[in-house]
Amino acid sequence: MSDETGSMGLVVVGAAGRMGQTLIRVIAETDGVHLAGAIERAGSPALGKDASMMAGAGESGIIVSDDPLPVFAVADGVLDFTSPTASLEFADLAAQARIVHVLGTTGMAPEHDRRLIAAGRHARIIKSGNMSLGVNLLAVLVRQAARALEAADWDIEVLEMHHRHKVDAPSGTALLLGQAAAQGRGVALDAARVSVRDGHTGPRPEGAIGFATLRGGSVIGEHSVLIAGEGEIIELNHRALDRTIFARGAVKAALWGRSRKPGFYSMLDVLGLADEA
Repeated sequence: MSDETGSMGLVVVGAAGRMGQTLIRVIAETDGVHLAGAIERAGSPALGKDASMMAGAGESGIIVSDDPLPVFAVADGVLDFTSPTASLEFADLAAQARIVHVLGTTGMAPEHDRRLIAAGRHARIIKSGNMSLGVNLLAVLVRQAARALEAADWDIEVLEMHHRHKVDAPSGTALLLGQAAAQGRGVALDAARVSVRDGHTGPRPEGAIGFATLRGGSVIGEHSVLIAGEGEIIELNHRALDRTIFARGAVKAALWGRSRKPGFYSMLDVLGLADEA
């Protein structure tokens, strides 16, 4: 719900998680938005607490709840970095409320897009495997490089590393970059993707897009795309040094989506890079 200044009211789902608390802090320090609600799963120890106090952003009076429907009904948008099952339910609720749904959840399957597209008939759904400007620009560069360099002569590998707590692999960002490479080559990622190599695998298939996953420590996110030819390697990479880059991107996406028609969008639309795809 917009306040008297026209500030955009945003709900954070998964409010007690690392990303949820980062989102709450970024909302508190960003002009033009305010925290309108905070949602957690049933049974969470965060229920009943002041969401902003919990995130270290001062007192807001917004109490963490496990009932999203009344909160969505009075909000302008929702920021969602939760789980695939939860995100699909939140998309349905966003469609009922006709608000903006910024979706940064990873681990979602391609078939989930059908339900998100349906929700986009009434909501403004903005989905991306990564909300940062740098990663989305990197995806454009990967697509252009893959288009320019023939698969017969150049091999593409996507390498990613995240903290030990991450539960999905490859990461949503790695898949975003792999999809960009596949689009550049005019192929389906599912047909070209190689995610596991173990034992006697034989020679590398021509045109394969390989993925390698590393997990450990507290790494926020590091991604590299290696394009290897005879006698030379091109390396395009991105390193996330602070989780707030994703939160700032999500808030930017929500503000962008506020004035748009219902639909299913990506961060490339938000950043004006869709024509470069």
